[in-house]
Amino acid sequence: MDELGYLERPEYLLGMLGAQQMRASRVVIDIGLHLSLMIPQHSQVAPGEKWSYEAAVEMLHKVAGLPEDVSHSEIKRYLGWPGQAISYKVGEREILSLRDQERKRQGASFDLKDFHRRLLGWGEVRLDYLGEIASSG
Repeated sequence: MDELGYLERPEYLLGMLGAQQMRASRVVIDIGLHLSLMIPQHSQVAPGEKWSYEAAVEMLHKVAGLPEDVSHSEIKRYLGWPGQAISYKVGEREILSLRDQERKRQGASFDLKDFHRRLLGWGEVRLDYLGEIASSG
């Protein structure tokens, strides 16, 4: 969004960074809860404990800044849909990789807005197919 000029005010950038922090927290929570991992000793939330529903809610609330009621709702959703938070991150990374490849391939003629327009125009597609259609022009 910043590259497209939509974050010209500091509060917009802060909002984007807050959303990134929330999504990173979701990935950590999703993996930790579903694999029954221990929370690192240096964590702000339940250090050294095994991930639990309560620790996950606390992390979303205190670290990611979500309201407590929203945190409860989000954790229930993650518990019912293992890997959902991770899938968003995998998709983001794939799109950024495709964008970098297109930028290298097109050089100075690369148009970021056109890349996004084409990407969105393809609709909802699997990541492997997205890579195929992106490389075909």
